[in-house]
Amino acid sequence: MRIGLLQCDDVAPELRERHGNYPEMFAQLFAAVDSNLTWRVWRCLDGEFPDDVEAVDAWMTTGAKFSVNDDLPWIADLEAFVRTLWQARKPLVGICFGHQLIAKALGGRVIQSPRGWGVGLSFNQVTERPEWMAPAQDTLDLVVSHQDQVVELPPGARVLGGSDFCPAYLMQVGEHFLGVQGHPEFTKAYSRDLMALRAGDIGDARVREGEASLTSPVDDTLMARWILAFLRRAMQHQAHVG
Repeated sequence: MRIGLLQCDDVAPELRERHGNYPEMFAQLFAAVDSNLTWRVWRCLDGEFPDDVEAVDAWMTTGAKFSVNDDLPWIADLEAFVRTLWQARKPLVGICFGHQLIAKALGGRVIQSPRGWGVGLSFNQVTERPEWMAPAQDTLDLVVSHQDQVVELPPGARVLGGSDFCPAYLMQVGEHFLGVQGHPEFTKAYSRDLMALRAGDIGDARVREGEASLTSPVDDTLMARWILAFLRRAMQHQAHVG
C-alpha cells in the first residue's frame, strides 16, 4: 500500500532529536503492523499539496498545534483537498487535527472544548464495531493532546467510539473516511515530554492527571491494525463502485 501523509505540523525542535518528526512516528508505528507500506509526505503546513488524488492508494493526515478554525491559507487549502478526496472516494484517515478537519470540511462543527485539555491517555468505549475492527475490542485507549473537539458530525458520519470527555472520538464518514481524536503514533515518552513542554498552557493539575494515566496500557498497535484494515476495505469498496 502506498500512503500519502499530509503533514500539518512539526514536532517541536527541542523534542525532535529524541522522538523524531511526525513522518518518522507514523512510519515506525505502522511498520510494526505491515513492513510493506511505502510513504510519501506532503508538507501542507508549508503550502505543499498533492496535484493528483491518485498519487497514492490512501491518505492520512497528522495532528497539529493549530486549530482547524484558524484563518490560515494552507488550512483552507487542505480543507478543499479533503473535499476533493471525498468526491473522488479516496480513502482518508485523519488523526487529531485531521479528524477535526474531516468533520469541518464535510459540514460538521469543531470548537475549543469547555472540558479543557485532553492529555495523557484517553479511555474510550467502542460503541459500534464494523468488520474491519479486527481483532474486536470494546475499548480504545490512546494518547491524546488536544483542546478542540468535534461537536457536530458531518452528514453521513457515525460515531464508533468515545467517552464523556470526548463523545465523538472515533468517527467514520461513508465508506472511505475515518477520523480518530487520539494519536496512535505518539509514544508514552513523547506524551510526557509534550505535556512538560506545554505545562504552562495545560495547567499543573491536568498534567498530573495526564502523567498518572500513562501507567495504563495503550492500544497504539491495535489502532494501527484497524486503520490499515479500514484503508484496505475502503480501497476495495472504491474499486467495486469505481
